[in-house]
Amino acid sequence: METSKETKEPELSYPREWGFKIIGRDKDKLLEAIEDILGDKEYITKEGNVSRTGKFHSHNATCYVESKDERDILFKAFSDHNDVDMVI
Repeated sequence: METSKETKEPELSYPREWGFKIIGRDKDKLLEAIEDILGDKEYITKEGNVSRTGKFHSHNATCYVESKDERDILFKAFSDHNDVDMVI
């Protein structure tokens, strides 16, 4: 019996609200990164968690994206930002 390990990506309709969890070492610089990347786009931010050691902070940023392409572009922009260590 053959089993497929392929995972099928769920179908999503756009435009839709999308959330990004932005993780980095300086919470103020994370907010600046969100402002830089989302610009004039309407968005909501919420302070996230702080790591046990206090070394990492997270912020949640939510906005509407028009397409998967736009979502991927924003994700890459956050990933490439110097003050962002990780995006989920």
